[in-house]
Amino acid sequence: MEQELEQYLHRHIPLSAAMGVRVHVATADRVELAAPLAPNVNHHDTLFGGSGAAIATLSAWMLVHLRLRLAEVRARLVIQRNAMSYDEPVDGDFMAVCQRPDEEAWQRFLTMIERRGRGRITMTARLLYADRTAASFEGDFVALRDG
Repeated sequence: MEQELEQYLHRHIPLSAAMGVRVHVATADRVELAAPLAPNVNHHDTLFGGSGAAIATLSAWMLVHLRLRLAEVRARLVIQRNAMSYDEPVDGDFMAVCQRPDEEAWQRFLTMIERRGRGRITMTARLLYADRTAASFEGDFVALRDG
């Protein structure tokens, strides 16, 4: 499944390919995306903040996308709002990790899509570097039911 989702990302979100994003884990419970520093570097030879935010967003988006697919819900998924907090510089290859949302929040999300044709869910993700959390992401995603 990881290879299929990586190809999907690279085909439908070309920036992910340019950033060197690789899907390490993709399950209904967890998504881990790996990325090299080289294509995401800034003028200080550390991770460019925009790249970190993009990869964290991708990890959360992919987990919601995958869970919707597994639930057989056809919807367009977009980010509505996000915030990033950086705790320390990243000067090497890194990971973005997103874990499944609270089950109650997930069920509310699915119910809203079913009843109103749209639902919103808040997701969190972390950027990991050297086995530590280097940055944190929080974002609201909106699913718009197809058809």
